[in-house]
Amino acid sequence: MLWQYKTNIMASERFEFSLDGVPFAVTATPFDFNGERRYRVAYDGVDHIFTWDSSLGRLAPINDESATLPAGLEEAISQRLESSRKI
Repeated sequence: MLWQYKTNIMASERFEFSLDGVPFAVTATPFDFNGERRYRVAYDGVDHIFTWDSSLGRLAPINDESATLPAGLEEAISQRLESSRKI
């Protein structure tokens, strides 16, 4: 029997922001977890996991270190991921 495997390669996306005159470089890598699309977001040497938050109505970080993300940056990352998301 010939087995075929479907490979789902998800490319990282690098983008930069300037919020209040402060530059930010962010790398986001999508991945699937239990049938749900999540994003590993690297900023300032720390990885954050973004997933859909129905109470906020947007993507938001869920890991313990997410409190270190500036609010404006969190929202900008969420908007950028939403705009590039393939639904």
